[in-house]
Amino acid sequence: MNTVYLNGDYVPKSSAKISIFDRGLLFSDAVYEVISVINGRLIDMDRHISRLERSLGELSIDGFADWAAISENLVTENELREGLVYLQVSRGVMDERDYRWPAPETAPTIFAFAQNRVLVANPMADRGMTIITRPDLRWQRCDIKTTQLLYASLMKMEAVAAGVDDVWMTRDDMITEGTSQNAHIISEDGVLISHQLDRRILPGVTRIEMLAQAKSMELTVEERAFSIDEAKNAAEAFVSSSTLLIMPVVEIDGHKIGDGLPGDRTEKIRRNYIAAVQRA
Repeated sequence: MNTVYLNGDYVPKSSAKISIFDRGLLFSDAVYEVISVINGRLIDMDRHISRLERSLGELSIDGFADWAAISENLVTENELREGLVYLQVSRGVMDERDYRWPAPETAPTIFAFAQNRVLVANPMADRGMTIITRPDLRWQRCDIKTTQLLYASLMKMEAVAAGVDDVWMTRDDMITEGTSQNAHIISEDGVLISHQLDRRILPGVTRIEMLAQAKSMELTVEERAFSIDEAKNAAEAFVSSSTLLIMPVVEIDGHKIGDGLPGDRTEKIRRNYIAAVQRA
């Protein structure tokens, strides 16, 4: 992927330059959004734009652009068939470093790029993810999709060191979400449990369509927190995100979920989700 968007221009990525005094660099004072691309089509664009604009509003960043046009142009310019488009907006450039942000008329920095990624035929869907749990030590506004992802990065590296695929984070023994995914389980009696939307988790765009597909399968849905023990004793577990779509989880902290294989209902939700977004 060679062409990126920066402040109104489409330029080669080698030519894209951002000031060292940009608040995104100095303070992670920025938000972002990531959109799946399947068969050359942006998935759930309207919902992603709504979430991006909400994140900007929560941080009082005055950033606006034609997000759909930028994303579509990046797909075209980079001949992207399957992968991701990232949109990122910082509060802009300061004259000098200061915790207080500059005047409202300061222009935001708007940056976007495309990335190849295998989404539909991801081999992890056949084997399932292995997960460990760790304390959720992030800030208290996890509902805002900011670029301050250091703790998530640390946890992903901890997963690598432990020889597993990712981490589910916990507060008071209750699972909040993965490092970059929403977490879900299906209980032995067939109830799909997903953490309620609040400040402890990101309101996942993929989660919206996932829940719709689960309900169409006549699964009962409970939106509430669930414990580590509930997850270990569940019949099935899985995550949802723009990067993984719907992905089964087969092991948590060394404990097999169900028979240790991707669950039938999770696999059906994944198939139905992919079919639904391709039709839309």
